[in-house]
Amino acid sequence: MSVQVRRSGERGFFDHGWLKTYHSFSFADYRDPKWMGFRSLRVINEDWVAPGEGFPTHSHRDMEIITYVLKGVLAHKDSMGNASEIKPGEVQRMSAGTGVTHSEFNHMSLAPVHLLQIWIMPEKRSLAPGYEQKTFELAGKRNTLRLVASPDGSGGSVRIHQDVRLYDSRLDAGQSVTHTLKSGRASWIQMISGSLRAGGVTAAAGDGLYTETAGDLKLEAAETAEFLLFDLA
Repeated sequence: MSVQVRRSGERGFFDHGWLKTYHSFSFADYRDPKWMGFRSLRVINEDWVAPGEGFPTHSHRDMEIITYVLKGVLAHKDSMGNASEIKPGEVQRMSAGTGVTHSEFNHMSLAPVHLLQIWIMPEKRSLAPGYEQKTFELAGKRNTLRLVASPDGSGGSVRIHQDVRLYDSRLDAGQSVTHTLKSGRASWIQMISGSLRAGGVTAAAGDGLYTETAGDLKLEAAETAEFLLFDLA
């Protein structure tokens, strides 16, 4: 299977003081016409938010936004009346639809919050705004691909308004999983930590692996590896 890699160091990077962020795809002041997204996947930002800092109230529309916290606690408030904290093991989905405002802050006094913010273009515009947050046991992703977001909410996953299935995984060194990619679909793997081999390519933290080749995609951990896998129409 043909697998290509987008290296971590090729991503856009900005240090705003209160925020350190890598952009896998064009975002804000980072513009690369070759990397405007991948299928319906529009944004993968890897963020570190400094203690006592955060994103003040701002607006979104017509986007499915998934927040996946890797370390720390992120406080969330929005115009739909939701107020929550997002921690490792939790997945938050916000459907911006016709328009929402929200804020996100790190109220911790010592450590930054490390997270992935993911934007997926919805199946249609002007949907009703919506919100969902679920807890997934950290042990449940060990040596398997665990579904955490899907268009039908199957397996207890959060529901997104697009034909995308998102899996998380933590493979022990030497362990492997296989994902079968159907004809016409594509896969993007976002590395979080460790080292992973797929299709003759080795990826490390921050790298993105992608393929549009149908068939069995075998993923093997060269060392303990944590990652997200997107199966996209």
